[in-house]
Amino acid sequence: MGYASDIRDEEWMILAPLLEPKQKGRPRKHSLRAICNAIGYVQRTGCQWRMLPSDFPPWLVVYMTFWRWRKRGLWEQIMHELRQRLHVKAGRNPAPSVALIDSQSVKTVQKGGNGAMTAARKPKAAFFPIDQVDAR
Repeated sequence: MGYASDIRDEEWMILAPLLEPKQKGRPRKHSLRAICNAIGYVQRTGCQWRMLPSDFPPWLVVYMTFWRWRKRGLWEQIMHELRQRLHVKAGRNPAPSVALIDSQSVKTVQKGGNGAMTAARKPKAAFFPIDQVDAR
């Protein structure tokens, strides 16, 4: 059974070499493609990890793999590779040569960031007028 969020063969040919770490320890019980399809399903549908359909690998395997890849910076590496491929396909230099700074972000920095925009907080210490305190 396939889902609309499943990775196509052409996409997998690009993605697979980026995901394959050197295999250590025991062999995989679930394929990386099935895990990627499950991550794509969660991202596309917005469902909870625990609500993954039963034809995907167990939700905990998918969840832990997603966070391990995130911690390793793999998602950024994938985006970098895809961006370079897109630039080459468009006939441009693979590495960006220009950076633009939005004027709004410059104004925010000049004001002192979010700290300058927030009001000072009053202490939450209890305040009791002397005449209302019961002195028994």
